[in-house]
Order: sequence, then structure tokens, then C-alpha cells
Amino acid sequence: MANRGDNSISVLSINGTDVKIIDTVPMGDVVSHVIFTPDGKRALATKFPGHKVSILDVDGEKVTYNKLDLPTGLWPYNVAVTPDGGIALTADNGNSGSSDGNIDTVSVVDLKAAPPRVIDRVVVGDGPEGLAISPNGNLAVAAILRGSNANKKAFFYNKTGSISVLKIDGKTVTKTQDILVGGLPEAAAFTPDGKYLLVGNYLDSDFSILKVDGSRIADTGKRFKVPGHPASARMGPK
Repeated sequence: MANRGDNSISVLSINGTDVKIIDTVPMGDVVSHVIFTPDGKRALATKFPGHKVSILDVDGEKVTYNKLDLPTGLWPYNVAVTPDGGIALTADNGNSGSSDGNIDTVSVVDLKAAPPRVIDRVVVGDGPEGLAISPNGNLAVAAILRGSNANKKAFFYNKTGSISVLKIDGKTVTKTQDILVGGLPEAAAFTPDGKYLLVGNYLDSDFSILKVDGSRIADTGKRFKVPGHPASARMGPK
């Protein structure tokens, strides 16, 4: 669990419904997101103002930060790992949680290299924040703020945000599509079967429903409302 105010990560043990904090790992900087690799042997944490992603070692209930920090693009907000554990992606927001009219990137981390390293940056748009990888690992999406949270008089203001679709082929990641969604899209999650993508539009208080067909994604034009503003989303296997 990322503790922004404490510059640390809390380690929790889970035993059925019993959840408790068993350790706190100092990170020396604000951490915005932390995620395990599929094999459970590592965790990755984005250092938002430090413009880095940190690699932590996991051995049972022991989590160790050995000061392995990799340089990402500016202001990495979220991090995701492919199901095979081969690569990780970071959404490099570019302007500390907002748009600024300039393009930004998704960084590609080779987790199989020794040591792991950043091997590419993919240009995606202005203000990537939400990030998700499909269950079979062939696609990723970055939710692009695209000026939708800017002052309406700003030169880069847009009423809607978008998603950038990224095709994953081994360690090669390429942008293939840009699809308009709602205002200030922050949340993104694939359904467990990989057939649909849900994008949470914060300003509109709804989710866009998109259909996945192979390596292509299309907006169905359908949305469903939620009681509040969807800032993040996760979906379990069932």
C-alpha cells in the first residue's frame, strides 16, 4: 500500500478476512502506486515527484527496497505489469496530475534484464494517468486527460479525454489508436475475459464501455452512471 504522506509503503498480510500491517518500508520520496509482479517475487513502486520507478524484492512476508530506481518520464503516476512478468509500463503524467498541452509518455521496463532497466518510451498524449494491461498481455491502454481538467480558456482545453491503445509484442510496445471517451478519464480496467474495457470518466461520473476485438478496441457508445467520480478501478478474476 502506497503512503503518499509518509513516503513509504505498508506491507499487509492477508489471512482470509484478517488483514493487518506487518511492516513499513521507507522509500525516501512520495509513492503514488505499487504493484506486485505475477510471480510475487518483486514489487514496483512509482516515485511520482522523483520521476522514477523503484524495484523491491519480496521474500515471503519480507519486502526489501535495495535502492534500485529506474528513470521514467516525468511524473510517473501508475504502473502495470504484463501477465507473463516480462515488462512493466508506467504512465508518465508529465505535469503532476494535470494536463499542460505537451505530449507525454509511457515508459517500458524490461523486467527480465539483469538488472531491470527502462528500454523504451512511447509517446501517448497529454497527461496519461490511468493505466491497464489486458488479461492476455497483448494490449495496454493509457487514459489521457487531454486538457479536460484545464481552464476552458486554456489553449489545450478539450471537453473530453481519450485513451491511447498500445499493442504489446514481447518487449516492443507501439501506440495503435486514440479513442475519445468522457471528461477527465482516470480509471481503466479490462474485464477478466479481455473482451471489454471500462474507462471511468471522473467529470461525467460514468464509465465508457469499449469492445475489444483482437488488437483493436472500439467504443460501443454505451455508458453507465456511478454515484461518485471514478478516479480508479480494479477488476477481479470473477
